[in-house]
Amino acid sequence: MFPDKCSVKEEGRNCLNPPEFVISVLVEDGEYMVGVTCNRHKGAVSGKIQILQNEGKIPKGTINFSELKPVGTDCIKGNADDLIQL
Repeated sequence: MFPDKCSVKEEGRNCLNPPEFVISVLVEDGEYMVGVTCNRHKGAVSGKIQILQNEGKIPKGTINFSELKPVGTDCIKGNADDLIQL
């Protein structure tokens, strides 16, 4: 499951745009997911990741933006009998 909003916060407020990209860092031993972002904040996120890499907080590697593709389905249906009472 992914967040329903971009991971960026501007001036103390969360971005309300839906995520368009999964951000990851590719290194020799694998790939590390960092977050999700909208297209508007792609450049800002890339710059921040480079700063964190230089500080040693994120592994140095290639920053990768993988486009998210929405998938719709009607095979999952719920009804009142599916709810659990606590």
